[in-house]
Amino acid sequence: MKKFNINYFSILYVLIITIFLFSNLSAIENKKFLSLKNKKVNLRQGPSFKYPIKLIYIKKNLPVVVIDKFETWRKIIDFENNSGWIHISQLTKKKTAINIKKNSILYKKSTIYSKPIAKIEIGKLLFIDKCKIRWCKISSKKFQGWVYKNSLWGNVK
Repeated sequence: MKKFNINYFSILYVLIITIFLFSNLSAIENKKFLSLKNKKVNLRQGPSFKYPIKLIYIKKNLPVVVIDKFETWRKIIDFENNSGWIHISQLTKKKTAINIKKNSILYKKSTIYSKPIAKIEIGKLLFIDKCKIRWCKISSKKFQGWVYKNSLWGNVK
């Protein structure tokens, strides 16, 4: 009869790596996007009004990702990788996105064979109506249509 030599450290190592990988995947999938509620929002260095202001946002509805929480404060990252703390009263659940690709085109339907409506400027703030697997229906002040999902940074679930 053969005797198997079980290396418990190897099993533990594989188990730890597996847990780490799956926890990171679920964290990526569960990003919580919010958007700025007001035209002027302070981004602070810490979770309190006592902390200094790092930057002042002047764009209402700008999408941000929540990466941490402390009481009534949310640590966020924006599409330019600025991070800091914002009071929850300054955030909303409105679904918005920023166009991050050059030469993005807005189409009438969710296919490249449909009528192109407009070119979308890089950095343009868009409102998300709904998303499919590869496309999102968006609206702006002037236009409504479909754009490739990979052209957008924001709440495109």
